[in-house]
Amino acid sequence: MSNHNGRPDHRVAFVCVQNAGRSQMAAAFAARELDRRNAGDRVEIVTGGTRPADRVHGVVVEAMREVDIDLGGRTPREVTPEELRAVDLVVTMGCSASDVCPATWNGESRDWGLDDPHERPIEDVRAIRDEIEGRVGALFDELLSEPADAE
Repeated sequence: MSNHNGRPDHRVAFVCVQNAGRSQMAAAFAARELDRRNAGDRVEIVTGGTRPADRVHGVVVEAMREVDIDLGGRTPREVTPEELRAVDLVVTMGCSASDVCPATWNGESRDWGLDDPHERPIEDVRAIRDEIEGRVGALFDELLSEPADAE
């Protein structure tokens, strides 16, 4: 359930510097969780980078295709301070939230401390991908177990 003003219960941003690897994988797994759990009205997902790359890393696209998610058409984007101010939780991938969040932001942030998959062998990227998938699933378990009117 969304709360009374029509906004989702949770707004989550997955952020890293380039928005070309870890945060793209996290956002894609989050979208899949929203579908699987029929929770599109409860959680809103934002993803972006502070200095976005030109394209999603090829090795990341390859690793995600193996789990039937196509990131080939995604373009890394810049996340704005306004977007970050509007979310409840910022999840950074291995860069501190202080590098990402506006100084005035006082919401929750978590850093998952994941290795950057860029220019890593596919075996390493698969391990990072699987770690992200598990963490996203656990995050959704946590978010969706909270009562809708917990604010």
